[in-house]
Formats: sequence, C-alpha cells, structure tokens
Amino acid sequence: MFNLQRLIRPNIQELIPYSSARDEFSGNAYIFLDANENAWGSPLDKSYNRYPDPLQHQLKARIAELKQVPPEHIFLGNGSDECIDLTFRAFCEPGQDEVIICPPTYGMYEVCARIQGAIIRKVPLLPDFALDLSGILEAITPHTKLIILCSPNNPTGNCFSREAIYTLLRRFEGIVAIDEAYIDFASQPGFLPELDQFPNLILWQTFSKAWGLAGLRVGMAFASPAIIQVLNKIKYPYNISQLTQDTLLQALARADQVQHWKEITIQQRTWLRQALQPLQIVEKIYPSEANFLLVKMKQARKIYEYLLQQGTVVRDRSQVILCEDSLRITIGRPEENKMLIAQLKAYEQQALGSQVSIHDPLKD
Repeated sequence: MFNLQRLIRPNIQELIPYSSARDEFSGNAYIFLDANENAWGSPLDKSYNRYPDPLQHQLKARIAELKQVPPEHIFLGNGSDECIDLTFRAFCEPGQDEVIICPPTYGMYEVCARIQGAIIRKVPLLPDFALDLSGILEAITPHTKLIILCSPNNPTGNCFSREAIYTLLRRFEGIVAIDEAYIDFASQPGFLPELDQFPNLILWQTFSKAWGLAGLRVGMAFASPAIIQVLNKIKYPYNISQLTQDTLLQALARADQVQHWKEITIQQRTWLRQALQPLQIVEKIYPSEANFLLVKMKQARKIYEYLLQQGTVVRDRSQVILCEDSLRITIGRPEENKMLIAQLKAYEQQALGSQVSIHDPLKD
C-alpha cells in the first residue's frame, strides 16, 4: 500500500521550511515595508522591485483552467529540471534509496540521481523501445523509492503502453514519475486525469516544447496535494521570477496560436518522415509521438558532421544504448525541413553516387 510518509526522507519530514515575507503576508496592501525591498522601483519601464508571489497563485489558477486540474495539484519549477531535481531530493536518501530508470531516456534523471547520491537501477527498454515491465518489477527492492518514465520518450519518441504504466502504479508502493514534456504532440492523452486515482503519481510537463518558451524556463509538476506540499517545502523561496510569471500569463492568453503550431508540427512530422523514407542513407525511421524523429542512418556520425558544415544542427544519439547510428531530428519549420532534406540528398549523392531530386511527398 502506498504510504507517502514512509517515502519522504526523515530530514525533509522534520524540516521547517524558510518562511519569506511574502509567505507570511496575505490580503491587500499598498505600503510594503516587510521584505527589505527598494521602495523606489526599478530602472525598467515596469517595476520589479518587489519579490514575486512565491507560490505563483495567479499563474497556477490560469494553468489550472488550461489543464483542468485544481491549483493545489500544481507545482511550478525553474524548468522541469527543477521539478525533477526536487523529487530526488525529497525522497531519495543518499547512498541508501534506489531509483529505476529505463534507458535510453532523458539524461537528467541519472544526473539528478547521482547528485543526490541515489542508487540507480537501470532496466533498459526492449528492442522495440517498449517498457520491460517484468524487468522493472523484478528490479524493485524495499529501498526503491522512484520509478522514472518518459512518455513520449526522449530520444525514441514513442509512448509507453498505458496498461504497463497502470500496472506499475498499482503494484509499486513507491512513486511513479512520468515525464510528459512531449505530450502535446502525442495522439494519446497523458495521465493528468489519473491524478485522483493514483496518489503515487507525479507528472512533469513543460512550457519549453509546444509553447515555445524554452528560454523562459518554466516546468510543471502535477501530483497529489500532499506531494506538492513536500516540493513547496524544499524549493527556493522565489524560484519563478515576476518577469517570468507576467510573461507566461501573456502567453497563456494565446493558446490558440500554440494549438496552431502543434498542428503544423505534427503535419511536418509526417512530411519529414515521408521525405526521409526514399533516402538510401536512411535505414529506419522510428515511430514518434513527439516533435522529433529518431532516424537510424548509415554513417550517422559522418552525416551529422556534414550537416554541421552546412549550418544544420541535429543530435547524434549514436552512443546511446539501443540508438546506435541514429540521429535525433527536431521538427523545424517547413522551409527548414525542406533544406534538411536537400542537404541529406546532396550528401547521399556525394557519398553513394545516387541521383535524386527534391520533391514534396505530400503533394505526390
């Protein structure tokens, strides 16, 4: 049976969180003499001399409307990396507690685990990039606190079986954290509607992908109010700046634009897949539910270096388990995707001597 108190590190349970001036104040006021701020304002057109709301109430209320999740289920971090890092810090006792990760996957899970001193148990994905459910269940020990999944997965692009995830949520007495950074591009829904059913579920999402706000650095964690309280307890007091909160509120008012971009990205994902398929240098294009394609190629490293010389940067994933000789290609704008195909065809003609022409496969 899931018992949150059993999972929290003892020193975190006993921790008295820092109480900032803005934490202690509630209500309306027009003279602020509590936080040792500069009373004269700031040199910018808009004043940022006051500390921001440490719990981002206004912003969370707007996100709650968008995601249809009560605000008490929401934690905001300085990028989803902060959400990930705080999860390890809250639950993993250094040198004692274990976390299960399933490579190939996002590299920060292992980095955060090592920084915290957690013991890492790796259960690689199966050759088709599916979860090794039996392997995960066998890897669980009394010291296992976290199972980390990424769905759609990075760098493979696929979503994991919902039934496999349900099995883990029901049978594992620790926390199952699912990184849904790419869920906006998936054909299947995420697990937000399941929060009330599974108190051991944490979801990580971001404004860096579909929302185009990677430079703003805002990530989200969704979980039970009890878990959110733990994360709030150990975060830095003012982890989301006022400028960031104001800017994100402006962006949230333009959700229609984001929806349009998502639709174009998915269309371009199909276009790029079809454009890549005829190339002789392409060995396999893996199915993707994300805003990128993982492509197995002949001489992937040489292709990566050639593209770099042409001014195009992709990600070489050849050294990652199960992703040998593969490039991860983010879906760009239509003109960028066409230029990539032109460059790949030029490389192919140079390397293999094949005569090919540029065409738009969706218009065939």
